[in-house]
Amino acid sequence: MCGRYTSTKPVEVYAELFKASAGNLFVEPRYNIAPTYDVLACRAMPAGRELTLLHWGLIPAWAEDKKIGYRTINARAETVAVKPAYRTAFRHRRCLIAADGFYEWRPGKPRKQPYYIRLKEGKPFAFAGLWERWEPEGVEPVDSCTIIVTTANGLVSQIHERMPVILSPKDYDLWLDPDMHEPEKVTPLLKPYPENEMEAYPVSLGVNSPMNEGEKLIKRL
Repeated sequence: MCGRYTSTKPVEVYAELFKASAGNLFVEPRYNIAPTYDVLACRAMPAGRELTLLHWGLIPAWAEDKKIGYRTINARAETVAVKPAYRTAFRHRRCLIAADGFYEWRPGKPRKQPYYIRLKEGKPFAFAGLWERWEPEGVEPVDSCTIIVTTANGLVSQIHERMPVILSPKDYDLWLDPDMHEPEKVTPLLKPYPENEMEAYPVSLGVNSPMNEGEKLIKRL
């Protein structure tokens, strides 16, 4: 699963990477993004691609209340096309989640050891995401998202059995294509990222608390 990540680059960097409009959007560098936070994402809209903030924890349009979002921060690649919470968004509302690293915890004693995992040279990238709009009568609409996860590659599997899907820039157009509604055409993109392009190293236990923030959290031990 992916339960904590970073997005530290300026909005303008992600706007260029995703070929999207950022408008006047400004987001502080974030080193400890946790579920239920608003996160930076790119989606295709009628006027073109836009960067926006989405609630992390997908709330399906049919949900009775937003609490379901606590259970939908991740969607499994193997079942995302058929699970009721995700299947409509998978066909019609795919998005890119702006990131430059994520955390996983290796089991151990006396406690689990957190690791920071990123692309080499700290390059920005995109998680494969889905978004949904929840707008029940009498309640302020909420746009929310989930991060798709898959089996871990050789590097990440030494820490955890799952990892978020990191999309290659060459696949952004297909993933965001608003006219692509066939699951079988985009499902092949949901694969482990090449391990030789990534690195992982242990970091402090400070990341264990979502109350902690700052560049110190990604400092190599």
